[in-house]
Amino acid sequence: MMVSALIERELSAETFPIRDGVFVAVVGPSGAGKDTVIGYARNHFADETRLEFVRRVITRPSDAASEDHDTLADAAFAEAEADGAFAISWEAHGLRYGIPADVDWSVANGRVAVANVSRAIIPSLRERYANLAVVEITASPEVLAERLAMRGRESRGEVLARLARSANVTLSGPGVTSIDNSGPREAAGERFAEVLRKAMAFSDMSGLI
Repeated sequence: MMVSALIERELSAETFPIRDGVFVAVVGPSGAGKDTVIGYARNHFADETRLEFVRRVITRPSDAASEDHDTLADAAFAEAEADGAFAISWEAHGLRYGIPADVDWSVANGRVAVANVSRAIIPSLRERYANLAVVEITASPEVLAERLAMRGRESRGEVLARLARSANVTLSGPGVTSIDNSGPREAAGERFAEVLRKAMAFSDMSGLI
């Protein structure tokens, strides 16, 4: 918490939105394979120091079937949020999600931060970060339904409800790239890797201005 407070104090002297680096917001419906595509890029750029793959904080235990994240109970999450531990946080599907506050420092110092986020917070991210790239990972309805069913976390009715919600959400605004992940993960992974290369090049140029 002390580190978060220090970051907040350092940034308070600056005007939002935060500049120099790039925040890459990865969005898309459950089952589209966001974590798979991010994991491909993490392995591909294993030695790239300009990239930061953000580890989220979630009020859900970590398991082998889900992303590698930090876990907090609801009360502890609320306390951390009040203490300024998160750059941004949101609620979805009965869970709380947080992006650690040190991501602000990373972006302010010219790095490219990559995070899996909710589409609902894109407007807030646009206000917070001057250079925001939104990558929407999609898949066909049939593929989404099959992947959600394989996870076994939800009933058939809950799966159908998720798909219906996803169909009603559209993204708009600058800097949105859509990647279809219905096929081999390498195809979507390479397209995502190209987005990150461009983000790093942009960040390098920003640091020279």
